Amino acid sequence: MENFLSSFYEIISDFGLKLIVAIAILLVGKFIIKYVKWFIKRIFERKEVDVAISTFVISLLNATLWITLIIAALSQLGVQTTSFIAVLGAAGLAIGLALQGSLANFAAGFLIILFRPFKVGDVVDVNENLGIINCINMFSTEMKTFDNRKIIIPNSQIMNNTITNITSEPLRRVDFLFSVAPKSDVQQIKNIIQSQLDKHELILKEPVPFIRVSNITHSSLDFTVRAWSNTPDYWTVFFDITEQVREEFIKNGIGLPVPQFEIHNS
Repeated sequence: MENFLSSFYEIISDFGLKLIVAIAILLVGKFIIKYVKWFIKRIFERKEVDVAISTFVISLLNATLWITLIIAALSQLGVQTTSFIAVLGAAGLAIGLALQGSLANFAAGFLIILFRPFKVGDVVDVNENLGIINCINMFSTEMKTFDNRKIIIPNSQIMNNTITNITSEPLRRVDFLFSVAPKSDVQQIKNIIQSQLDKHELILKEPVPFIRVSNITHSSLDFTVRAWSNTPDYWTVFFDITEQVREEFIKNGIGLPVPQFEIHNS
C-alpha cells in the first residue's frame, strides 16, 4: 500500500508539474499572441492597408499561433503530437493545392495593397491594358478603360507583369514632333513653337522647354519638342500646342513636308 501511494504521489507530482508548465505556456503564449497581433495591426495601419486584408491576415495569424501554442502545451503534458501535426500538415497541403490559384491572387493582392505600385484613381498600363484603377480587391483588380470598358485582372497576373503607373508623378513631360518642308528656316520654326509654348498657361517654365532639329530628310525637317506640365494637364497641353502650332505654320506660310518619289526610266 505504501509503495502504491508513493508511486501515485510521484505520478501526481510529475503530472502536476507538467500541468503547471503547460498552463504557464498557455498564459505566456496568450500574452505573446496578443502583442504580435497588436504589432502587426499597427504596421498595417501605418501602411494604410485595406481593412479587409488586415482583418483576414490577423485572423489567419491568430489561428496559426493558437494551434502552435496548444500543440506546445499538449506536448508538455506528454501527449504525442507527431501524428496530429502530420494530419494538420497533410490537410494544409491539400487545401493549398486546391486553392493554389486563389492563394496566388490573394498573395499578389496583399503585396499590391502593401507596397502600393498604384492606387484607386491612377491611370495604369498593365498587362497591355490601359485604364483607370477602379477597385483593388483581395483576388483581382478592376480597371475602366478610356472607351468605358471594365476589365477585371487577377492580381497574380498584375504582379507578374510590368506595371506602368502613368499618373503616379506630379509632373509629366509632353513630347511633340513637328515636321516642315526641308528648306524652312530653322530659327523661324523654333521661334514660332517657342512663342506658343510661352503663351500656354499650363506649360511649366521649369524645366525649360526643349526645341531642336532631330532629323533631316529629302522631304522633311523634323523638330523634337519637349515641355513639362502637371500630370492632369498632359492631354490638354498636347492637343492645344499641336493645334496652335499648326495654325501658326499656316499663318506664316510654313510649308509642310511632301513625300517625294523618284521615277527612273530604263
